[in-house]
This record gives sequence, C-alpha cells and structure tokens, in this order.
Amino acid sequence: MLLSTLIIGGALWGAFVGLLVPRAAYRLSVPPDEPWRGECPEGHALRSWLGPARCGQEGRTAVYGPRTSATAVTTSLLCAALAATTGTRPELAVWLLLAPVGVLLALVDFTVHRLPDVLTLPLAAASLALLGAVTLVPEQAGSWKASLYGALALATAYFILFLINPNGMGFGDVKLALSLGAVLGWYGWGVLLTGTFAGFLLASLYGTALVVTRRASRKTAIPFGPFLIGGAFVGLLLGGYTA
Repeated sequence: MLLSTLIIGGALWGAFVGLLVPRAAYRLSVPPDEPWRGECPEGHALRSWLGPARCGQEGRTAVYGPRTSATAVTTSLLCAALAATTGTRPELAVWLLLAPVGVLLALVDFTVHRLPDVLTLPLAAASLALLGAVTLVPEQAGSWKASLYGALALATAYFILFLINPNGMGFGDVKLALSLGAVLGWYGWGVLLTGTFAGFLLASLYGTALVVTRRASRKTAIPFGPFLIGGAFVGLLLGGYTA
C-alpha cells in the first residue's frame, strides 16, 4: 500500500514539475555565444522561466519549444519508476528533485548540443549536498563518500576522453559527469559502471539508427548528454532495486 502511494505520488510530482520545464528549455536552448531567450517567437517578453512554452497574447495561443504534454508525461513516468525501485528509502527525495533538471538538460542538449553551466554546475553541487543530508536520515542505502569519489572518478574519465577526442566528448559532458557520478556512486562502483555503460550503449544505438535510416553519417555529431542522463537513470533504477 505504501509503495503504491509512493509511485502515485512520484507520478503526480513528475507531471507537475514536467509542466514547468518547457519554457526553461526554450529559453536556454541557444548557442553558447548568444544570451538566453527573453522573448517568445511572436516577440512578446517572457516574464518567467518556468511554465508551459506557449504565448496567449493578442487573443490567440501560440505554442513553441518542447511539447508540454510530452514533457509532463515523460517526467511523470521517470519519477514513478524511481519511486517504484527506490521505495521508502530517503534518497528517493533526492532523485525526485534532480529528475526534472535531468529532463531539462536533455531537452536543451538535444536542441542545441549544449549543456549550460547554469544547470550542470549547480546540479553537481546540489547532488552532493542533498546526498550528504540524506546520510543523516535512517534507512538510507548509499554512501556519501562513494558518491564523492564517483563524481571525481567519472568527471576525470570524461575529461580524459575530452582531451583525446573533443569532437566526441564535449566539456559540458565533463561537467555533467560530476552530478551523474555522484548519484550513481551513491549505490557503489558497480552501479556507476553499469549506468555509465548504459549511457554509451544508448548513444551508440541512437547513432546507429540515424546511420541506418540515412538521417546522419558516421561523422555526424550527436548530443551525448541525453544518453548519459538516460544511462544514469537506468543505473539508479538498478541501484534502487538491488540496494
């Protein structure tokens, strides 16, 4: 009964925060040398960062950016799955808080191949700080020290890959690795390796599908961040289920 309540609560939370993501994704989806968007495509000023990506001025509703319904459903399913596998352990609160930011980062990276520092760096700090707070709560199933080591190890590994092949691994991916390593490391090195491998596997499958369908060539750059985030999600599901 309690688990069912958690799953429903996670789904409702995910749907709610998913409604707030599209406008932020639209505003942040700009090339590195441009300022954040301050207007909708119709030229009307955007007065807030959160909410659906739609403009209701001039007597009609214009939709722009990511589809609000798709974002809400996606975030709802992710949060429900995290609740189902993590159960009543206190780290679930951390996963539910971080999941919408992961969705936002994935949307921005898919759109403009960019992982903004304004998201990746605070996300890394928040991941470690929140998990540190969780260690003070009974029944948690992870290790903050392993989380810290995981963040440093994954960021170092990605930095080496960035130095070897900057076209394949962006520096934004290196900064994202701090938070991904922290959350995966919470459940140990096995989960960290599994989540990392899953991210590379998802990216490979996506790239292969693009080549097979002739939508891209082998040299076409693809956004790597969404697949790293997807792999981390797989790792968290595994870690939460087996902890």
